[in-house]
Amino acid sequence: MKTTGLHIGKIEPGVKKVDPIITMDHVHRQFGGLTAVDVEHLEIPRGAITALIGPNGAGKTTLFNLLTGFDKPDTGEWTFDGRNIAGVPAFRLAQMGQVRTFQLTKALGLLTVLENMKLGSKNQKGEHFLTSLFPFLWKEQDDEIAEKAMRLLTKFKLDTKKDDFAASLSGGQRKLLEMARALMSEPELVMLDEPMAGVNPALTESLLEHILDLKTEGMTVLFVEHDMHMVSHIADWVVVLAEGKVVAEGPPDEVMKNPAVIDAYLGSHQDTDLGTVTGRIPKISE
Repeated sequence: MKTTGLHIGKIEPGVKKVDPIITMDHVHRQFGGLTAVDVEHLEIPRGAITALIGPNGAGKTTLFNLLTGFDKPDTGEWTFDGRNIAGVPAFRLAQMGQVRTFQLTKALGLLTVLENMKLGSKNQKGEHFLTSLFPFLWKEQDDEIAEKAMRLLTKFKLDTKKDDFAASLSGGQRKLLEMARALMSEPELVMLDEPMAGVNPALTESLLEHILDLKTEGMTVLFVEHDMHMVSHIADWVVVLAEGKVVAEGPPDEVMKNPAVIDAYLGSHQDTDLGTVTGRIPKISE
């Protein structure tokens, strides 16, 4: 049995974690006659980077939507940081420290990059109608939020774009903006839905390094991805979905050899190297 410091006992679907930040039990979601998610038990380890992988239609994005309050399950319950969050709306979850990005970015195109960033900050005094009428009540806080936003934009190399409309950014820059905006709320858990989808290869390594930085800064990361090379580079733990069920989980090197994973991805083509399915990515600098 491989020791990772993340799990307790034999590595198998539903294995208990040393310190789970999310725990799910009997979560089921069906659309008509199609079962999109059927998870008996799943725990996401705190302080680690966990990849959620699986073939198209496996239920990855549906699971994300359930966890983040954008959808409701037919049955089941789950906790975040020990708190029951079944039925909690998305905006409340964000306030609690759980934020997500989307496969198709949600930047507000007719706002500037800086304005998009400022929207991500929590507990803004100027958001309340009566307070908003008196700038002296919120101006100081707004200046602090702008300074914080600029620090993050500089880190993500978007500071020169601060006055540009978000609609003018490239697909990769929008991914960076969405990740930077998520950090404005100082989250505990960052959930990234296919962060590399549609990204220019020139920005791929930058995005990967930013994801690794999230862990370094004490955050937990859960991300959906198809590129196995990327997963093996940055993930500490991998969860594999197929037809809505967790069919395997564990460290990347072990998961890639798991017959259930090979079968889920390749079907009868089981002699093919799993790592060649989606192509290569640049190696992350040491």
